Amino acid sequence: MKQLVLPKKVQVGSKWYSVDVVMSMRRKSEVGRVTYDTQKIELARRTHHGIPLKLTALEETFWHELTHAILHDMGEHALNNRENFVEEFAQRLARAIRTARF
Repeated sequence: MKQLVLPKKVQVGSKWYSVDVVMSMRRKSEVGRVTYDTQKIELARRTHHGIPLKLTALEETFWHELTHAILHDMGEHALNNRENFVEEFAQRLARAIRTARF
């Protein structure tokens, strides 16, 4: 089984965001969240109902929340609020990184 390696911190612009994996989120619909004022990205291991997330879902959630942080840093608030764009972009980014050959 592949092990997912996530950063503990990541720099976006001049700010450093901590990356924390938590058991689940407080809000039922969330599996990830970025908080700009505290510079924190949180990712859930399980859904609100206790169902474990697959590694690919956790990975894509990380890229999704990081995309939000990047767009926020760029001042692209309209684009940042387009959840469908962020989701589609993050999925493609995760796949590109996952399949990269060095």
